[in-house]
Amino acid sequence: MSESIGMSSCCLSGSLHEGKPTGRVDTIGGLRTYIAEPKDGSKTKTVVFICDIFGWEFPNTRLLADEYALAGFYTYIPDFHEGDSLPISFLQNVEPPLKKQEQLSVTEKATNAAVVPTTLGPWLVTHREAVSKPLIDGFINTLRMTPGTNKIGAVGFCWGGRYAILQAHGKTEGSVGGVDAAFAAHPSLVAVPGDFDPVSKPLSLALGTKDSLLDEGTRGKIIDLLSKKTEVDHEIRLYEDQVHGFALRSDWSSDKDKKAMDEATRQGIEWMSKYLA
Repeated sequence: MSESIGMSSCCLSGSLHEGKPTGRVDTIGGLRTYIAEPKDGSKTKTVVFICDIFGWEFPNTRLLADEYALAGFYTYIPDFHEGDSLPISFLQNVEPPLKKQEQLSVTEKATNAAVVPTTLGPWLVTHREAVSKPLIDGFINTLRMTPGTNKIGAVGFCWGGRYAILQAHGKTEGSVGGVDAAFAAHPSLVAVPGDFDPVSKPLSLALGTKDSLLDEGTRGKIIDLLSKKTEVDHEIRLYEDQVHGFALRSDWSSDKDKKAMDEATRQGIEWMSKYLA
């Protein structure tokens, strides 16, 4: 029996980063998509971002896609939420960075916690697996048929982290979707062992030790399960004192948080460089 790990107010927390994305927007497979191209324009190494609940227009996500492009990847951020991502205004509404959490009163914490069911509940129903996975599978399939595309990797965060893991199940006969490698940072809503047993493609995970969605016990189960899959290359890196969302929404005013985000970015890029070559 799989244990499903849900969302918390962490998913709505984080910081907005400065900078101007340099990519372009197009429609791919019927979905509005941000595209960051490598200098040579090659699609040989293609990466698909499966974003968090803040969606494809979130500046942090686009800036990160630009970094992947600089590293040589043709990078796509499709609007898998179909215009229904949560607004960026929610970023500072609940569960701020760890150093600020300690200063909140009991009343403030209770108020923040109340936002979760009213905000996330209906959204998660709308964007349940039966709706979202076919969109993601279809987009991957569209890329497979795009001239010049060779290997494809999935990079997912939070809500999208789970779908990156599902893409690492690979492509079965008669199905669509499935990638050549996957990287997931602080995935949420994962089912253990259900989402991990079928993994057949190289999978890299970046997890924070203060992530309220993946406690120590759950992390231990994932580590134990993947360690037994000796036929599949994988890695799990733990980031000390990092909360949910750290790889995408870290507080840049904190040297420790910024370092963790930079290292997680490097982790994903190095993983893709190894397995999409």
